[in-house]
This record gives sequence, C-alpha cells and structure tokens, in this order.
Amino acid sequence: MKLVGHRVRDLRKERGWSQEALGEKGGFHYSYIGQIERGEKNVSLLNLVKIADALEVGVPQLFAYLDDEEKYIGSEADLQEIVKTLRTKKPHQVRMARNVVRELVNETYEV
Repeated sequence: MKLVGHRVRDLRKERGWSQEALGEKGGFHYSYIGQIERGEKNVSLLNLVKIADALEVGVPQLFAYLDDEEKYIGSEADLQEIVKTLRTKKPHQVRMARNVVRELVNETYEV
C-alpha cells in the first residue's frame, strides 16, 4: 500500500497538482488521496482505475515503482531514466518515442 501510495504521490507531484486537484479530477476528497499516498488506505481496484484515469496513466503505472536502494550502472541507469520519463506520457507519445528509437537503431517501425 505504501509503495502504491508513493507512486501516486510521485505522479501527482510530477504534474504539479495538489491532493485537492487530484481528488477533484478523480472524484475523491483530498483527505482520501492523502490517506492513499501515506499508505493508510487499502484502495479498491475501482478507485485505482479512477486515480489512474485522473493522472492520465494506465493502472500498471501505479505499480511501476523502483526500490530507492536499487542501484543501476552504465546504460541501465539511462534506460531507467527514459522509462521514468515515458511513464508520465500519453500512449501516442510513448509510441512516437518507440518509433524514434527504432529509427535510431535502424529497425523498421509502424506508423
């Protein structure tokens, strides 16, 4: 619960939103958002879907967190930074980034 809550907080802050703003977008009271972010509430799947929709991410992105103690070296750190950046983007932006990467490495890609 705490890891999901921290992920919700990170995504909310990346957008520059207050708990109240996220609550309004998702149809929740801001105090409920705070309880989720602190890991105090066992949030239902239906509410996770509403939160993900409000944040404009897929539900799996609410579970895409990294252990702060996990260390990455070399190109792995670069890949993790790219993934972190793309997690906040809309699906069409992710596909566009995928196509650019494929072009850079001379692979064929879909439009």
